[in-house]
Amino acid sequence: MLTIPTVASEEVQFHIPKKLNIYEFYTISDGQKRIYTEEDGINDLGKQVILDPCKVSYMNLFINGVLQPKESYDVQSGAIILKTSDVPTEGAPLILQMIKL
Repeated sequence: MLTIPTVASEEVQFHIPKKLNIYEFYTISDGQKRIYTEEDGINDLGKQVILDPCKVSYMNLFINGVLQPKESYDVQSGAIILKTSDVPTEGAPLILQMIKL
């Protein structure tokens, strides 16, 4: 005689992650500026904006591929202001990553 074994049922719940919107602003250092505005963005990438920090969840600034500490820069709607004693070398890429949850 064959019997069908019973298996304890287990309830599984899945959580769908929140939708993320990620925006980037790309520019190249001229070796002199401390303030970069939307007009300094790379034109080949289309219209780029620097969002108001109050309207995004996270911001990260990369200079020459290195993540910068928050104390070394300030972001305002339309502008990045570097607060360091030196400026990035000429030709160094600046990338501002803005994440909105």
